[in-house]
Amino acid sequence: MSLESQEGEGLELAKRNSLNPASAILIKEAKSAKYEGRPKFNEMLSRIRSGEAKKVVTWNADRLSRNATDAAVMVKMLEEVSGLEIITPSHVFSNTPMDKFMLTFLCGQAKLENDNKGQNVKRGLKTKADKGVFVGSAKPGYMFDPLAKQGEKDLIPIPGSYELIERVWREILSGKRQPMQVYKLLNSEWGYRTQVRGKLGGKPMHLSEFYRMIKDPFYFGRFEYPRKSGQWHVWHKPAMITEDEFMRVQMILGNKFKPMSHHKVFSYTGLIHCACGSAITAEEKWQTICTVCKNKFSSLNRDGCPKCQTKTEFMNNPTILHYIYYHCTKKLNPDCTESSIRLEELEPQIDECLKKVAINEEFKQWALKYLNELNTEEVQDRSFVLQNQQKNYEDCVKRLDNLVKLKISSSNTDGSLLSDEEFKTQKNVILEEKRKIEQSLGATGQRIENWLENVEQAFDFSISARYRFATGSLEDKRQILSTIGSNLILKDKKLCLDVQSLITFWKRL
Repeated sequence: MSLESQEGEGLELAKRNSLNPASAILIKEAKSAKYEGRPKFNEMLSRIRSGEAKKVVTWNADRLSRNATDAAVMVKMLEEVSGLEIITPSHVFSNTPMDKFMLTFLCGQAKLENDNKGQNVKRGLKTKADKGVFVGSAKPGYMFDPLAKQGEKDLIPIPGSYELIERVWREILSGKRQPMQVYKLLNSEWGYRTQVRGKLGGKPMHLSEFYRMIKDPFYFGRFEYPRKSGQWHVWHKPAMITEDEFMRVQMILGNKFKPMSHHKVFSYTGLIHCACGSAITAEEKWQTICTVCKNKFSSLNRDGCPKCQTKTEFMNNPTILHYIYYHCTKKLNPDCTESSIRLEELEPQIDECLKKVAINEEFKQWALKYLNELNTEEVQDRSFVLQNQQKNYEDCVKRLDNLVKLKISSSNTDGSLLSDEEFKTQKNVILEEKRKIEQSLGATGQRIENWLENVEQAFDFSISARYRFATGSLEDKRQILSTIGSNLILKDKKLCLDVQSLITFWKRL
């Protein structure tokens, strides 16, 4: 109930208990009773101690306390202040053992319900976050979907505002303007205003919120829940920018950006080995070329040039370099001398490896025509095999039926023709034979359905692998490489496909 409703109920309750409402001291407090140290609650205790009042009228005991400390204070006041009573619609608490126990119990029960509700809410929010649904306050450019069901609400773009926030990222990435200049454009020339919520909003973005926004990983699809827990989740909707673009903005800002605690996936780790036998791993590096002294420095953990001390944020269009290097882990050979290789040098070599498994469309059509001719001959052979298998199956079932008829015939009531032991032994032999024939029938039918389809898929892979590798996602590239085999060897910065892997691939045909 609202404070006003509780006030009305309290005055009516005072009348029913022969108290004068005109002499009542009204104390309202909007702060939750689950936290101790409430100013108005403490004021009430002081007035009771000073003798101003000896009756406390409240809508419910849990309005006084939903924490152990304040509940204990109220019980202590009942003991220390003579004649003190706590009046609720259901009970009047005084200095008796049962009343003090009940007051403590009701306040404790309210705390339990409050804690359980908090746990349930947190559990529900954690489940939402694990599913990729955003949990937290709405971000600039977004609002929670007002039409979604309760518990399923997620962020959606605000028409107009979303485009302006996206423009902020593009302007900073272009390097034409410094972040502070973009901030001024956002509010003045572009006319951005915060979302209106009741009497709040409709104002230009504050500078602190602007910098908080362009440092927020949410805009490339990552959010942390619970806050400061180190548990990062992937938002299930399309992000405004990519992770690489986000990192470039952090380099421009000169942020000492600590990487998030999510596993960084590189395209080819786990698929390539060094000539020494160790696995090949990858790492990324960010570097900035100072616009003042032209010094190149590692910028992931620096906010400015170490040589001339110029802050990155105030450099005019600094050059941001991003490299991914692949190199030996040296786990099997700590003294391995193989050099690292950049991603830009590695991918063309992977393309060369894919050429070794590539065939053209003309050859594919010829091969499939020839395989169809072979398939016609094979179907005839299979038909003969299937006929024999079917005949054997029918014979097996017939023998099983005859065995049962003999067992239950009137001439075998005494077991003279077929004893129980003989019936059991012969039945098991026939059933085992029947099971084997059924397996053979099933295997033959499955091969008829699948063999040509599998061959055609293999040919399609051989034709399109290079194109899919050049245009596909990170997952597509990993799948293509794993299909031809993971035994890729890197030696002297040269990648080669193990011959045995190539033979194994073509044997799949």
